[in-house]
Amino acid sequence: MDFQHTEDRQMLADTLRRFLAERAGIEARNKAAYGDTGYDPQVWAGLAELGVIGALFGEEVGGFGGAGHDITVVFEEIGRALAVEPFLGALMVGRALAAAGRTDEIERLIAGTVVPALAHAEPQDRADGAPLASVARRDGDGWTIDGAKAVVASGDTATLLLVSAQTDAGASLFLVPGDAAGVEKRGYLNIDGGRSAEIRLAGVRVGADALVAEDGTAALAAAEAAGLLALSAEALGVMEVTKAATIDYLQTRKQFGVPIGKFQALQHRIATVLLEIEQARSAVINAADAFDRADGPRALSAAKYTVGATGQLVAEEAIQLHGGIGMTWELPLSHYAKRLTMIDQQLGDQDQHLQRYIALGRTA
Repeated sequence: MDFQHTEDRQMLADTLRRFLAERAGIEARNKAAYGDTGYDPQVWAGLAELGVIGALFGEEVGGFGGAGHDITVVFEEIGRALAVEPFLGALMVGRALAAAGRTDEIERLIAGTVVPALAHAEPQDRADGAPLASVARRDGDGWTIDGAKAVVASGDTATLLLVSAQTDAGASLFLVPGDAAGVEKRGYLNIDGGRSAEIRLAGVRVGADALVAEDGTAALAAAEAAGLLALSAEALGVMEVTKAATIDYLQTRKQFGVPIGKFQALQHRIATVLLEIEQARSAVINAADAFDRADGPRALSAAKYTVGATGQLVAEEAIQLHGGIGMTWELPLSHYAKRLTMIDQQLGDQDQHLQRYIALGRTA
């Protein structure tokens, strides 16, 4: 199937939407999201069987998509359903492996037989380009890794970790089994569902084949670019559902005998929300178009900034227009609002990406 065509992408979106509606409705989603694993392994296996993971990667590595718009189609539907399966980890780890020329593991990743996680962020603040606190030392014909990684999405359930560690060559990347000796995990629930973990690596011994890239700078940049586009598209999906739920409430909730949507002040507020969402959609489309171009990083920062700012507006207005009910656990809207808030914090918030956008513009 050629995913360069809009019709094929729409078919993928429709298939994914139906599957998630049937298998991961809001109640089933919340049960999985706040459970011991943070996602539903059966849903993850079903999505892999449908070929959804393969749509995130090009034919050269065993997939059948991989373009910017393929990523946005998948992740917008993930946002609509608030799906918590480890798609972001699969995308970022797979993109890093592909950029480093290590395609041997991507086949298992596309098949859904591994749960991958990118373990790159560290507990300590560090300036851009500063050495990693985690280190890897040559040990015979292999390596020994020591260090700590923070806020690793799906880290406690991951069966395969892509770990960054400082070597003489720079920030190197290693594949480490999730249950390797010396890997200690402290998992916890995220505020919006799903799980993350703090991971400590204490004398973790890996073979020579675990080295993915001695200088992983380019691979990490590829992973980050894909992650930013994915999160921006996911935010669009979340905002679309939030918008629709809010409009429906304005049309059905009555005060003084008429729907509150008849009040001009509320009409102005929801109109602003609709306009801002369309602006955000334009930014994400632009980022998907530029994904493989030289100006891609700047377009990605523009999109991430825009969905961060717009997501904050949408979440706040939706809750305020619903009143107190908008914050209740029983109303799906509250979970969508939490997800919008958290997307802004992942891979850099709106302030960081505004600064990055300005800096990249000066460089250009």
